[in-house]
Amino acid sequence: MTILKVNGRRYELDVDAETPLLWVLRDRLGLLGTKYGCGVGACGACTVHVDGRAERSCLTTAAALGGSEITTIEGLSAGTLHPLQRAWLDEDVPQCGFCQAGQIMAAAALLRRTPRPTDDQIDEALRDQLCRCGTYQRIRHAIHRAAKAGRR
Repeated sequence: MTILKVNGRRYELDVDAETPLLWVLRDRLGLLGTKYGCGVGACGACTVHVDGRAERSCLTTAAALGGSEITTIEGLSAGTLHPLQRAWLDEDVPQCGFCQAGQIMAAAALLRRTPRPTDDQIDEALRDQLCRCGTYQRIRHAIHRAAKAGRR
């Protein structure tokens, strides 16, 4: 039995110890915002927070996370848009949208650590987050906009 705390809720799950968190979130808990991209941790589409840190859910086994607080894009902000989500819309960031949840989760972890990041800090924090549509400039503008909004 694996016990996970996801978006503030406790779940007792009978899953194989080697099952990646990504598949537990999607297949067992129905949280479809976390995307499968590459399966090898290279693209960042599956990024979630584990105890506030951005982690690739395709590489992390569910069994390794007992006692950790897991936050998905669905749990990023209760009842309203998170400032990053609002900024994403205001800056017209999404194109295909596939990478966006992972991009936002990585950006939220950055803003938690660095409330007013520079362009270089944004580029470094998101360097392994791939966007097939190439909206990197808009992503950077959205992160600055959210930082000015002040809430992470």
